[in-house]
Amino acid sequence: MSLNSEDISRIANLARLQLRPDESERMLTQINNFFDVVEQMRAVDTSGVEPLAHPVAAFQEVALRLRDDVASEVIDREANMRNAPAREAGLFLVPKVIE
Repeated sequence: MSLNSEDISRIANLARLQLRPDESERMLTQINNFFDVVEQMRAVDTSGVEPLAHPVAAFQEVALRLRDDVASEVIDREANMRNAPAREAGLFLVPKVIE
């Protein structure tokens, strides 16, 4: 896949960027170089290669440090509501921001 200068102009417009002609050419070159690298990576045969959960797992066993998912504290709603400048029926009241 390769882009042309029209593609770069369209992308810049969508991203709300104003690129000078020299910047546009540089972007075109850099993005096309990136796509070349992606194509090289796609060409590599990875069938039979197991995905790694961690890069070090290819060399040694990696023990994941996961903790049990348990509730550790009870949330005191009334204590949290004390800081609210305005509240009603146990909910925070906020100013209307959309007309």
